[in-house]
Amino acid sequence: MKLLRFGPKGAEKPGLLDAEGAIRDLSGVIDDIAGDTLGDKIIGRLIGTDPFSLPKVEGEPRIGACVGQVGKFICIGLNYADHAAEAGMELPAEPVIFFKATSAIIGPNDTVEIPRGSVKTDWEVELGVVIGKEAKYVSEAEALDHVAGYCVINDLSERDFQLHRSGQWVKGKSADTFGPIGPFLVTRDEVPDPQNLPMYLEVNGHRYQDGSTKTMHFSVATIISHLSQFMSLQPGDVISTGTPPGVGMGQNPQTYLKPGDRMELGIEGLGVQQQDVVAG
Repeated sequence: MKLLRFGPKGAEKPGLLDAEGAIRDLSGVIDDIAGDTLGDKIIGRLIGTDPFSLPKVEGEPRIGACVGQVGKFICIGLNYADHAAEAGMELPAEPVIFFKATSAIIGPNDTVEIPRGSVKTDWEVELGVVIGKEAKYVSEAEALDHVAGYCVINDLSERDFQLHRSGQWVKGKSADTFGPIGPFLVTRDEVPDPQNLPMYLEVNGHRYQDGSTKTMHFSVATIISHLSQFMSLQPGDVISTGTPPGVGMGQNPQTYLKPGDRMELGIEGLGVQQQDVVAG
């Protein structure tokens, strides 16, 4: 099942995509795709709902982030062997954990703003994992049982802020609009193997990233288990699991986003995002 949120920013309604590609309004069934709504009980009830019994949404509404009221936006760095090589960095012994501000979250097709003072705004297509059930001290074997579903994330980064402005990476990761999420939350029953998902990203029609979750250094199950040793993961928390090679920083010469650029990115089975870039 593909769940989504549609409507003006801050007033999104819950919906789902039917077999014909039309949006069906879920607001008469649930309040939002967020928090406890993401648990197995309610997700199971939604899976059993006949989409054609729900009101059809007419027109082409804005698509919002596919999960609302995100508590934690957790990211994993250097998690693809080929990306670490591209960056000239050693593969870590444990997952590299950092956070993005939740205020960075936007819809999958919303406009991306280059922040003031930026000289190195970069792109990163990533597999997003949305937690559906509290995870605390969970094993790798049980980790995926805590997942509500998967989505596409563009983990935008300002490399100069990230690497040269001292402190943690969060400075370069948290600008407004630096967290497009969606278009869909694809429930975990439709993603039997999150470690076998082709993914890509293009800028102005040129394909820079063309990878697969096969080359992840730490699997989704490993990441969830590892994180749960240090913090509880709550329903609606979002984990961005790292990016394959082809980021702007890895180009020769290095290539960064500029006003007027257009990004397109996607993951097989999880949908496609498109963002225009403007000056902030």
